[in-house]
Amino acid sequence: MALKEESQELNGTQKKAQNEKHCDFKAEEKIICSQCGKCFTQKKNLNVHMRVHTGERPYTCKLCGKSFSVSGNLKNHMRSHTGEKPFVCDQCGKSFKQKKLLNGHMRVHTGERPFTCDQCGKSFRYKENLNYHMMIHSRENSFKCRQCKRSFSDIKHLKNHVKIHIGEKLFMCHYCGKSLTNNANLEDHLRIHTGEKPFSCPQCGKSFRLKGNLKTHMRIHTGEKPFTCDQCEISFSYNKHLKHHLLTHSGKKLLFYSA
Repeated sequence: MALKEESQELNGTQKKAQNEKHCDFKAEEKIICSQCGKCFTQKKNLNVHMRVHTGERPYTCKLCGKSFSVSGNLKNHMRSHTGEKPFVCDQCGKSFKQKKLLNGHMRVHTGERPFTCDQCGKSFRYKENLNYHMMIHSRENSFKCRQCKRSFSDIKHLKNHVKIHIGEKLFMCHYCGKSLTNNANLEDHLRIHTGEKPFSCPQCGKSFRLKGNLKTHMRIHTGEKPFTCDQCEISFSYNKHLKHHLLTHSGKKLLFYSA
């Protein structure tokens, strides 16, 4: 434990030194945070910044009691109660509660994808989408069975695998020997081997093995994004993307399943 605390203290010291090193203000203009080394040109800006370290949130919503460290954040929050959306896209007329949300939305029209994965080069319109994507790299084969040590990249695959050990009745594929938990899943799985794709898109003719995949695909044509974050209004085509996006607001880390 002492080693961990020492490591955290060292990391904090290194970060502070790095912040001080990257200050590009003249020496007489510098006002430096004693906690992290970040630089400011005005004392009032440092005072606001210090709330990051002290946890002070002096601006409180009278309607719900939620507190904020900056008055502007309270102003933005109040729009969740009033429904006001003053920032309007001049391309499509969609409205937003915050300027930054409009800026992010404009990338739909411009095609800009400024957030790039340093591991595979894939680019994204929103930082939240990049954060979710990075989990794909970090989660590869992260779900391990305690009994046989076999690893899986997806929790649902691990859960199905565990049923083999506990003796739950399974439906087995005669092509590859894979076991499924019910007959409907077996029928879906068999199409991998037969190549059957009975569900076709009426817009482009693309076919799918599963009905759910067709339903998801249709959002490409409709532009539907039914899953919306209630904190920042970013919308997603997939519920799993919204769930992982919400972690960026809560600060929680993704919990991995272990059998």
